[in-house]
Amino acid sequence: MKLSEIKSKLRSLETIAFQLPNGTLVPNHFHVTEVGKITKNFIDCGGTVRSENVANFQLWEADDYDHRLHPEKLLSIIELSEKVLNIEDLEIEVEYQSDTIGKYGLDFDGTNFLLTSKLTDCLAKDKCGIPEQKPKLKLSELSQEGSCCGPDSGCC
Repeated sequence: MKLSEIKSKLRSLETIAFQLPNGTLVPNHFHVTEVGKITKNFIDCGGTVRSENVANFQLWEADDYDHRLHPEKLLSIIELSEKVLNIEDLEIEVEYQSDTIGKYGLDFDGTNFLLTSKLTDCLAKDKCGIPEQKPKLKLSELSQEGSCCGPDSGCC
C-alpha cells in the first residue's frame, strides 16, 4: 500500500485497527511513534548495486490505555512527514514489536489495515547459480504418463 492509498482510506474511517498476519489485532491503545523514509543502498549477491525507498511506520504499544490514535491524527502525522521529510508516494513498510522488530507490508480489507508478511529473496538468481525450481510431479501423474517405473512396469 502506498502513502496516497492509506491517506484516502483514513479519510473515510472513524477508527484505526491494525491486524497481524495471524489474525489478532494490534491492541487499540497503540501509538504510531515514527513515520519516515528509509533508503536502503546495497549490492546484491550478483554484484548489482540497488536502492530501495519505503515509507516507514513504527507501531508501539504503550501502557497508555486512555488515548487512541484517531484517523485524522494519523493523517496529519503522515502529511507533516511528507512535507518536512520530502517523502514521495512510497510503499509503506510497518515495524511492530514481537520477539524482535518485525517488518510488514500493509494492505486493507475494508475495515482493518492488514500487516502482511514479508519474505527475503535472492535478487540475482540468474547470476549466483541458484537453479530454478522445477515443478514437482505427483507419483500418480508419472504413472499416467507411462513412466517406466509404473506399478506394472517390472522395473522395481
